[in-house]
Amino acid sequence: MHSGLVVSRSADSRNRQPSPSVDAVSLAIIEQLQEDGRRPYASIGKAVGLSEAAVRQRVQKLLDQGVMQIVAVTDPLTVGLRRQAMVGINVEGDLDPVADALTAMAECEYVVMTAGSFDLMVEIVCEDDDHLLETINKKIRTLPGVRSTESFVYLKLKKQTYMWGTR
Repeated sequence: MHSGLVVSRSADSRNRQPSPSVDAVSLAIIEQLQEDGRRPYASIGKAVGLSEAAVRQRVQKLLDQGVMQIVAVTDPLTVGLRRQAMVGINVEGDLDPVADALTAMAECEYVVMTAGSFDLMVEIVCEDDDHLLETINKKIRTLPGVRSTESFVYLKLKKQTYMWGTR
């Protein structure tokens, strides 16, 4: 991971087709912000052919509609979070209550329902191995409906980007 601002589509909008309000100019604005989330609206306006005020309005509309979000992304190691893992989870019954419970956990940064070997995949960020073990053993495995888990501890992160945005 890296430090800096990142523009990404919101989790709720990932599976939807772009709405009519996300036209080619809005997509160009998103691309500009993905390159640099702190880029001035005046610079974006020059690049996409709009005034600074028009860019500001479009960005606010995209944020309000949940099409994108602008967030700071840190390297977990620099903020004391030394252990990351992906956990595959198999669930008996309805996935939604388990996914909702995982979403509410501070350690779970990414929760996705999947097809294949696991019903859910969850990325966990913890302080250390003890914290990871506690999270998996005491929080995740004890959730009603969780049948089994398989953990994939990160040894080294080689690539993580947020640039998929408009392609």
